[in-house]
Amino acid sequence: MLDLLRLRVLRAVIATGSIRASATALGYTPSAVSQHLATLQRETGLRLFERAGRGIEATAAGRTLAAEAETLFEALSQLEQVVGDLRAGRVGSLSIGYFGSAGESWLAPVVATLRAEFPELRLDLRMTEFTGGDPDVDIFVEDASVERAAHVEVHRLVDDPYLAVVRTDDPLAGSSEVPLADLAERSWVDNDLRQGACRQILLAACAQAGFSPSFAVETHDYRTAISFVATGIGITVIPELGIRELPGGLTTIPVVAPRPVRHISAAVKKSVVDHPAARRTVDLLKTLIG
Repeated sequence: MLDLLRLRVLRAVIATGSIRASATALGYTPSAVSQHLATLQRETGLRLFERAGRGIEATAAGRTLAAEAETLFEALSQLEQVVGDLRAGRVGSLSIGYFGSAGESWLAPVVATLRAEFPELRLDLRMTEFTGGDPDVDIFVEDASVERAAHVEVHRLVDDPYLAVVRTDDPLAGSSEVPLADLAERSWVDNDLRQGACRQILLAACAQAGFSPSFAVETHDYRTAISFVATGIGITVIPELGIRELPGGLTTIPVVAPRPVRHISAAVKKSVVDHPAARRTVDLLKTLIG
């Protein structure tokens, strides 16, 4: 079994670039640092460092081991925080994951209420849309290609339909709805990550309508895409929750035939389903959405 202390030493030596500097940072002697590194090399059977002039340089194996150990130390830090919470008699901690438009629309009032009702609760907010992770409560867009883990309880929050964003001088402006196929020949402004679940829902709907969008501009967020539409470069199609207030000169039209919809849910770890703050979080989300 790998020794945490020796992994800390490895990480410090790679970060500082020298045995002497890491020894100073850790409060050890250079000799003690060298001994820890030698023992770690024997335990792993890996060559972690090699001589470089009068000093040493990490090998690819050494750098990889140190990088992978970061996850371990992050988890250990979180565990230490939990211990501190328990020792201080606090309610504990709750991590909440979210994606961009859900965070913009719902997260602030949810957090404000949680802080008022659970003043000793430590909240850890994570934008899992980009970083992933496994928070206690995760607000996410359902993806039919991804099977949700068995250790979570899923609550459907809302079905979020897509709307076309066009200029008010566009021939489509004022229409009560627009068939998706009618947008096939238009220039589009992309608005999401290439592999994002929300983008895949839209592309799947376009495929059902018999075409692939012609993207004139590629952006990765809704607000930027909307600003490009205002210039007349093209149209964009965005989930209703992601639109909020439009700049002047723009309007929206519901998209139909087929009607793309993203399903937004909250996944709660079964290990915390009885935590009062976790239950309250889901209740607050459902109340906000109505």
